[in-house]
Amino acid sequence: MKRREFLVSSLAGVTALGVSAGAQAASQADPRPDPAAPAKGKILIAGGRYDTKWIGYMAKLTGKRRPKLLFIAPASFDRPEGVVRWFENCAPLDVEASFQPSAIATATEKRGWDEILLSVDGIVVSGGNTLNQQAIWKAHGIDAILRQAWERGIVLGGASAGSLAWFEEGTTDSRAKELSTVQCLGFIKGSHSPHYDGEKNRRPFYQNAVATGLLKPGYACDNNAGIYFEGGTAKRFLSAQPGSNVYRVSASGGQVVETIVPTESF
Repeated sequence: MKRREFLVSSLAGVTALGVSAGAQAASQADPRPDPAAPAKGKILIAGGRYDTKWIGYMAKLTGKRRPKLLFIAPASFDRPEGVVRWFENCAPLDVEASFQPSAIATATEKRGWDEILLSVDGIVVSGGNTLNQQAIWKAHGIDAILRQAWERGIVLGGASAGSLAWFEEGTTDSRAKELSTVQCLGFIKGSHSPHYDGEKNRRPFYQNAVATGLLKPGYACDNNAGIYFEGGTAKRFLSAQPGSNVYRVSASGGQVVETIVPTESF
C-alpha cells in the first residue's frame, strides 16, 4: 500500500484495524557466530527509534539505487499514526516506500505473503506487542517467509519489537503487570533487550535474567543505538546521538557482566 492509498483508506476508516571505531567494535562481536546463518543475511536494529536516519542507512545496505522498502506493523495492530509516520520518515529519501496491513482477506488481497515480502529490498517491522507479533507471524506462516527473505539478502530491521523480533529471545512488556521474556524468530543467536535507557525496569530485569540463566547472553541497545548484523554476526555498532550505547551482556559465576561496545556515529 502506497502513501496516497493509505491516507485515503485511513480517512475512510478502512485501515483502522484496532489499531575507525567500527573496526574496533566489530572485533567485539558475538563470540558465537551462527554457522547456519546465510552469508548475505542482513538485519539492522535500533533499541527504540527507527526514523529517517535509520531508514536511510537501511536503504544503503540494500545496494539498490531506489530500493523498495516495506513497512509491516503487526505488533502495533497497524495503527494509522504509525503508518503515517513511516511515510513521513521515508519522504526525504530516494526510496519506494509501501505498507502492508497485517489483516488480509481473500476477497481484497490477491497476493500471498510470499509475493508481498519477497518482492521488496528491505522490510521494516514496527514496535509494539512482540508476543502478538510472533503469534500473528506463526499463524500465517510469515515467520518462514521472513527467513526466506533473510536468506535472499532482503534487509530486515526495526526498533523495539522490530529489533527483538529477530533474536532467539529477549525482554518484553507484552504481558500485563510486569516485564517478562519472549521467544522470537532466532535468526540472531542469543538474547536482546531494547529500550535499555528508555524504560527504568528494562535494564535490571535483563541483567538479572542473563545472570540467572533465564535468558541467554546477548545485546542491549539504548533507544538511539543499534547494531547491523550480517551473516548472523554483529558487524557494526551504531549510535544516532552521543551517549546512546550498545551493551554486550553476559554472565560469569552467577553475576552479570555488562560491557559497553564502542559505536560509530552515522
